[in-house]
Amino acid sequence: MTEQRRIGFKWNLRQVMAQRNLWKTTELIPLLKSRGISLSPAQVHRLVTAAPERIPARTFAALCDILDCAPGDLFEPVVELRAAATADAPRRPQDIGVQPGQPIARRVKLIRPSDEG
Repeated sequence: MTEQRRIGFKWNLRQVMAQRNLWKTTELIPLLKSRGISLSPAQVHRLVTAAPERIPARTFAALCDILDCAPGDLFEPVVELRAAATADAPRRPQDIGVQPGQPIARRVKLIRPSDEG
């Protein structure tokens, strides 16, 4: 029985920067530029404040060099969801009490409680 997993990641750039006493995103711009990486202030801000979907290897390597850290310090894989490949889920609507042609949801009438004296 194989397991299905959805993998995500934690992007720790902001925390690593804080540990190195780098507090502003703009402080990274000249440090990146000195390593041949030209990013706009907006791009650097997004890189620091949000987890990137893609990052060029040279930019990632430059960040590791600037912050004197390993890739695993910036990028931490995490398991977001685990499910067995053969989950014991119902395969037919009848297995959970739903009959073909019948609505799943039924109307409910709400009755306010009467005021008691």
